[in-house]
Amino acid sequence: MKPKRAKAAAAMSPDVVDEGVQIAEKAAQKLDFSGMFLRSVPSSSFDFGFIINLDLSNNNLESIPESVTARLLNLVVLDLHSNQLKALPNSIGCLSKIRALNVCSNLLESLPKSIENCRALQELAANLNKLRELPETMGFELTCLQKLAVNCNKIAFLPNSTSYMTSLRVLDVRLNCLRSLPDGLERLVHLQVLNLSQNFHHLRSLPASLGLLVSLVEIDVSYNSITVLPDSLAGLARLRNLRADGNPLVRPPMEVVQQSVDAVREYLGTMETGEAAAVRRRERRYNSWVKKLVTCTGGVGGAGNFGVRGENDSYLLPSDYRSIDEPASPRYVGMFSPRRLFSPRRGTPARKP
Repeated sequence: MKPKRAKAAAAMSPDVVDEGVQIAEKAAQKLDFSGMFLRSVPSSSFDFGFIINLDLSNNNLESIPESVTARLLNLVVLDLHSNQLKALPNSIGCLSKIRALNVCSNLLESLPKSIENCRALQELAANLNKLRELPETMGFELTCLQKLAVNCNKIAFLPNSTSYMTSLRVLDVRLNCLRSLPDGLERLVHLQVLNLSQNFHHLRSLPASLGLLVSLVEIDVSYNSITVLPDSLAGLARLRNLRADGNPLVRPPMEVVQQSVDAVREYLGTMETGEAAAVRRRERRYNSWVKKLVTCTGGVGGAGNFGVRGENDSYLLPSDYRSIDEPASPRYVGMFSPRRLFSPRRGTPARKP
């Protein structure tokens, strides 16, 4: 039976083959072109509107036509890893239903800003590229993103909008040129895995906001130039795995880190308590000084400012001072009348002619 089927398939016309492929597409809703050494996307015989899963990985693609992605209106998964792509089409923003995008192992130097329109995206993998930055405002729109993996690139800074990816559970930025983390990371309350390892001499410090990532289970900061771990890490009750080897750590010492997560938590908790106590002592001294000052001066700006000189105290005038710019009254006008000024004083006899 198999030889007969092979002969029958060979005898089919191209139109019949295309029709069969279209029927298979609609039935399976998945199109797999992986590992076929393709240099271009075959688009003439397919109705991309029915495809939910498209696999173009492990080929020699250098570009994806704008017209192809614009027609993938129902696409949920797009796999483009291990190609020669230097850029993604701007029409990728038309993929309003996409949830997973894999563009690892390409030659990408940037991601298009239109990727912000893929608001249903839950997983973005862009490892092993030449990325120097990510779109600055992508975090404001990709609020459903749960996994962001951009390891093995040349990224120096994550966008400030990263803190708005509030659904994020995995953030992998290892093997980059990362110099610092953006502000506001405490908003990532669902983050469970954070990998910042192997940024080597670029990453020298960690923000205290890491201690507010209440869901964090695993953190890897190994092989950087970090000397101090934030004391706030002591508050991460769910933390189970902490890697910090390959750093010139001073606090906590490396021997504490090598013991266990609990040992690190206890060490940092002690340091945090000491600092908090010092702050409270400074506050008490300051408050007592202010009370003494208020007692001596009778209140700040009050009626009895004894011993406290105001800005204009040296220029204060008597209380009965009246400005000549005040509205004229009969009493004060009479003081300057010519008759008063040139008339003889009372009690002085008038001169006889």
